[in-house]
Amino acid sequence: MQGAYAINKLKQDSSHKEKMADDLPNVLLLGTPSVFKAYEREFSEKYHFLKPGESSIPLHQFLSTHAGSVKAAFCSASSRVTTDVLQSLPELRFIMNSSVGVDHIDLHECKRRGVKVANAGPIFSEDVADAAVGLLIDVLRRISAANRFVKAELWHQNGDYQLGHKLGGKRVGIVGMGSIGLDVAKRLNAFGCIISYTSRNEKPHVKFPFCPNIQELAAKSEILVICCALTDQTRHMIDKSVVLALGRDGIIVNIARGAIINEKDLVECLLQQEIAGVGLDVFENEPDVPEELLELDNVVMTPHHAVMTDESLRDVYELVVRNLDAFFSNKPLMFEVTRV
Repeated sequence: MQGAYAINKLKQDSSHKEKMADDLPNVLLLGTPSVFKAYEREFSEKYHFLKPGESSIPLHQFLSTHAGSVKAAFCSASSRVTTDVLQSLPELRFIMNSSVGVDHIDLHECKRRGVKVANAGPIFSEDVADAAVGLLIDVLRRISAANRFVKAELWHQNGDYQLGHKLGGKRVGIVGMGSIGLDVAKRLNAFGCIISYTSRNEKPHVKFPFCPNIQELAAKSEILVICCALTDQTRHMIDKSVVLALGRDGIIVNIARGAIINEKDLVECLLQQEIAGVGLDVFENEPDVPEELLELDNVVMTPHHAVMTDESLRDVYELVVRNLDAFFSNKPLMFEVTRV
């Protein structure tokens, strides 16, 4: 009898959970955002996630199967939201993006279809700015290379390690003066760096000198820190001509998007010693990294991880929940993307 009771109880619990899941709003999950991995249990208590990545059927078939029930989607930067995807989801009205960059979303088609898009806004700005400064100091002071030197027990054999360079007093050009660029500028200004910047437009509230184009900024800088969005205008903006304008003692740090740099040109300039070093958190064809970079001590790399801290993931979780709740309650969104 007890066994029968236990089986019936399990069935009742399972039925109750299924009913609860049926009552939750459907949200299409495109890609697997890091914040979803970290907070999947909490997310799943509030929404019913449709996961094409875990389905055995092709994406287009999965989307057509759920086309009538999907009004909201949650996506990562690694999952492209193309015109074809949007056409497969006629009821879609909201896309929550887990990152700041929206170059993977067809914003023109979203606007045409009346699909609202929101991103992470300035939530990651401080963490990304910290990472940018960390990469820059690492390249200048050769910290990662020196760490390898010590761990390989070369100190006894080779004696003193080669000198690095100080950060204070360096002329730094910030490429893109949004919230991340401004946080980078504030940090480097505190180190005594001389800051200038270029952006789509001059920012009236920014006290640092403005350069109208990347060539002029590179020519007057020793360091470029790339903080801009990836667009048709910025794709491969950092090419060989920009590197040569920066000079042999120049350093580039990229915490934005990999394709802003022409990777082929960058590799060539590094091998020809036409630039002093680079710090890269992003790459053009992630997770693939040019093999030539792997053996260079003047190249410091991280795996697109500048945004990743415990604190930032918690903040993004709370933002995503707030925005999904707002959408399903027909309330205003936070950090809605209005530019196209």
